Amino acid sequence: MNTFIDEAEITVRAGDGGDGIVSFRRESYEPHGGPSGGDGGDGGDVYLEVKDDMRTLLDFKYRNLFKAEHGKTGTSKKHRGRNGETLVIPVPPGTTVHDLDLKQQVADLVYPGQRMLVAHGGKGGRGNAQFATPSRQAPRFCQLGAPAEERRLRLELKLLADVGIIGYPNVGKSSFISVVSAAKPEVAAYPFTTLQPNLGVVQFEDFSTIVVADLPGLIVGAHEGVGLGDQFLRHVERTKLLVHMLDASALEGRDPLQDFREINHELEMYDESLAELEQVVALNKMDLPQARENEPELRATLESEGYRVFAISAATSQGTEPLVDYLRERLFAYGYEVEPEAPSEDQMELQILPLPWRKQAVRRLDEDTMEVSGSRIERLAATVDMDADEAVAWFQEQLDEQGVLKALRREGVEEGDTIAIGRVEFVYTTQLPTK
Repeated sequence: MNTFIDEAEITVRAGDGGDGIVSFRRESYEPHGGPSGGDGGDGGDVYLEVKDDMRTLLDFKYRNLFKAEHGKTGTSKKHRGRNGETLVIPVPPGTTVHDLDLKQQVADLVYPGQRMLVAHGGKGGRGNAQFATPSRQAPRFCQLGAPAEERRLRLELKLLADVGIIGYPNVGKSSFISVVSAAKPEVAAYPFTTLQPNLGVVQFEDFSTIVVADLPGLIVGAHEGVGLGDQFLRHVERTKLLVHMLDASALEGRDPLQDFREINHELEMYDESLAELEQVVALNKMDLPQARENEPELRATLESEGYRVFAISAATSQGTEPLVDYLRERLFAYGYEVEPEAPSEDQMELQILPLPWRKQAVRRLDEDTMEVSGSRIERLAATVDMDADEAVAWFQEQLDEQGVLKALRREGVEEGDTIAIGRVEFVYTTQLPTK
């Protein structure tokens, strides 16, 4: 039996921007030409994209780090480096995306072809041609490529089914799926035979279809993690209608009505809205005499509580056709469409929520170290080549323009202090580098 994986944690890392370069024109007619260093290319972005032929998150069991291509370095003659290739990660329909740093759900991907940008590539660094000014006609520095975004994501799969079949293990859910659809799930007489949800498509004479999901057996305590229930209860959330299947024969020593109430209690404890879904009751195993004996009393009790009851035998197909016809009827009553309305462009192209923007702040870490934090200044610092004196001088100009030097002085910075900005560290001095 194939392994079903319905939850995975992955790290996605976009490509860093390519570095700009320092270059000067050296034409035969212009031996001392101006700066001509090209910009670096942008790093590749990372997307999630829904693929209709995927049914599990199994691929992420063996790989959980995804990296896009870096941008290429610029070249002379102001030629820009090539952008990094976009990385597209396929996911199955019904995948919800949670950002582990934001600690919230950021998307629900359901439409085939739907894409979501989950990590932006870094911008390419500027070549020295970009830094030429009337007062700086021959800059001998460039900008490094900006680092890319990295996001930690949790993917959860919730099956896209119109009808969910619930009930204790061994009541016949898998057998029912195999009878009414082309699905052929594994069926055997031992607990938890179904270790993965099974989808089946029921097609009618007018070519309309409904999708039914055989959900693994729930037991008491499932909402708290007992048995397999907590791993699969989430798949009930998308269904419009539930078939609650009971073993009317009671040959395993369980009371069908008690089973019915216990399963509904688990649904309510997991999510109250699940307990409010319409339920149709299927009394299964009518090919057995014990089930036929118990059927009148079970039917009377359940119908008195407002449930529609069908007596079936998944083993012989008895009563299954009226049941699926009724399910189709009820789905259309809920507004079910054979051909749903096409999603809009905005629904097909999504972007992940941005990370929180951090304002600029200065604080002293210890006697010799001060820290400057903030989204904008940290991104800028990461692109400065600290080994190039002209680049350091330019960066100092930027620090002055953005009020960082004033804030450092206000907090008592001293000559020789180490200044930390993101991953960059340098020594504070009031002396500009000599040319």
